Amino acid sequence: MGHKLREKTHILVIGALGVVFGDIGTSPLYTVKVCFTGQAGLAPSPPNVLGLMSLIFWSLTLVVSIKYALFIMRADDEGEGGVFAMLALLHKKLGPNLGRGLVLAGLFGSALLYGDGLITPVISVLSALEGLEVATTQAQPFVLPLTCMVLILLFWAQSHGTGRLGKFFGPVMILWFAVIAWLGLMAIVTRPEILAAVNPLHGLQFFLRNGLHGFFILGAVVLCITGCEALYLDMGHFGVKSIRISWYFIALPALLLNYFGQGALVLNDPRTATDAFYHLVPHAWLYPMVALATAATIIASQAIISGVFSLTRQAMQLGFLPGMRVLHTSEMAEGQVYAPDVNVLMMVAAILLTIYFKASENLAAAYGIAVTGDMFITSVVFFFITRQIWGWSLVKALPLCLLFWGVDLTFFSACLGKFITGGWFPLAIAVVILSIMVTWWDGWKTLALKVMTMTITRDKFIEKVAAEKPLRLPGTGVFLSTFHKEVPPMLLRYLTQTRALPENLVILSVLTADVPEVEENKRVETHALGHGVYRVTGHNGFMETPDVPEILAKARRQGVDIDLDNVTYYLGRINLVPARKKNMTRWQRFLFAFMLRNAVSRSTYLNIPPAKVLEIGVQMEF
Repeated sequence: MGHKLREKTHILVIGALGVVFGDIGTSPLYTVKVCFTGQAGLAPSPPNVLGLMSLIFWSLTLVVSIKYALFIMRADDEGEGGVFAMLALLHKKLGPNLGRGLVLAGLFGSALLYGDGLITPVISVLSALEGLEVATTQAQPFVLPLTCMVLILLFWAQSHGTGRLGKFFGPVMILWFAVIAWLGLMAIVTRPEILAAVNPLHGLQFFLRNGLHGFFILGAVVLCITGCEALYLDMGHFGVKSIRISWYFIALPALLLNYFGQGALVLNDPRTATDAFYHLVPHAWLYPMVALATAATIIASQAIISGVFSLTRQAMQLGFLPGMRVLHTSEMAEGQVYAPDVNVLMMVAAILLTIYFKASENLAAAYGIAVTGDMFITSVVFFFITRQIWGWSLVKALPLCLLFWGVDLTFFSACLGKFITGGWFPLAIAVVILSIMVTWWDGWKTLALKVMTMTITRDKFIEKVAAEKPLRLPGTGVFLSTFHKEVPPMLLRYLTQTRALPENLVILSVLTADVPEVEENKRVETHALGHGVYRVTGHNGFMETPDVPEILAKARRQGVDIDLDNVTYYLGRINLVPARKKNMTRWQRFLFAFMLRNAVSRSTYLNIPPAKVLEIGVQMEF
């Protein structure tokens, strides 16, 4: 048993290296380069090099090794991480008392990750292929078209899923970390004094020497920790132990060796600061290294794109986004999903970003605001977790959170200097996504209040059936319902218009729980209401995709009289008509109506066979 457990841990450690650390693991490609050649470029003097290396070392230590790996990852919801998981955890404890402001903050933090999901593939692939320019200046005209080609192939491959490719990700990243560690070590041997950068005084002296310019350099230093949110987002796939082992014993040592190696190289020859990473590589190895770097950046991009797909599904499950087509791409990993519509939008945006920014140092101007904003929001929600869930006293929780807030806000403030030169882009994306989420959330709450006036309780419905004795049609009718104690309005409409009911009538609700996955014995609840009417409730976690035929099969095993071969599914379709009293602004009503019309049908989302669906339309003022 112990041997199997160790073997499983080894597999998860390798998998985590490929998925979790792909983004942060490829940051050495551009971090030091941007610090010296970006818009706020730094003079590659020895004091500046030591100061910069000190800032990178302590950023990785404070933000990743301490904040995320030791503390944030403890705030899990049934093993799952991410801002949505945090909100679900608080909702289970606070219920309706969970403030709207906190929910909006969580939504904005998640929306910021969409901007990160667009920028990461572009800057990673661009920086990898720019290594060709170090090998030969004649390659410069080909970098941009090659980047577009790799990105198109990357997004095209999403439909095939990462299930079959996943087992290759880890070994490639192990090779990547081994190579960058060796390259860094070879350079450190020539200038071992670079190791003095672990002394935080070098970082402090850097700020005293460079003043405001030094502060804004933090907007470039932050590139070394982009991807740290993946530790938290993907912990449900690999587990806390595997991620910590991967970070502390493989990823972190390799990254530090490479960063310090780049610093040692610049100490030796300041001219190498233009692209310190590729100048570490012997000339004969440049082309193989570009190939390995491109493979590593594709893996890093794949990880963040998959994370965006997972975020989209969680938002749909929690009622913050309209239904979209989401496909599972792996039988082994529940979290591996593919959202075709999101994928197309991301591909188009990534190509446009590549053409607009043209080079990785230009794109770096847009990178950082989204990541640091999400980091700060995560820290804010973490404070409420410590107080409400863990029961920490204010004296215990506040000093730690103040440290986190101080670091996060410092990075965020430094990145604000990038706003005009490109930082507006991820913020604009986040505002658009947040507006969509809030509009859908508020719109459905408004509709729910109206629908409640059009229904009756289940007990009164059964009394109505007993009194009117409607004609019973052969077969089973399944009416989808979002109500706990009432019957859906379309069922009343059907009974009123036809004066008939199916012989076996199932009122089915599919609910999303505040947990990632629901235990098998709690997935289906059944109640016989009499007169051939049954109440069936299917429970799914917010990381799961509901399957109505599977729910009905389980209900039948629990004694519900259902003919699975002769089932008709009745779904309601709401048609909105203008109301005299407006509940939302004009643009919100337009956006909500547009999303409602174009949302994927409930039958697709719930995996109901389209040929067995009958829709009943209901007009409502909105």
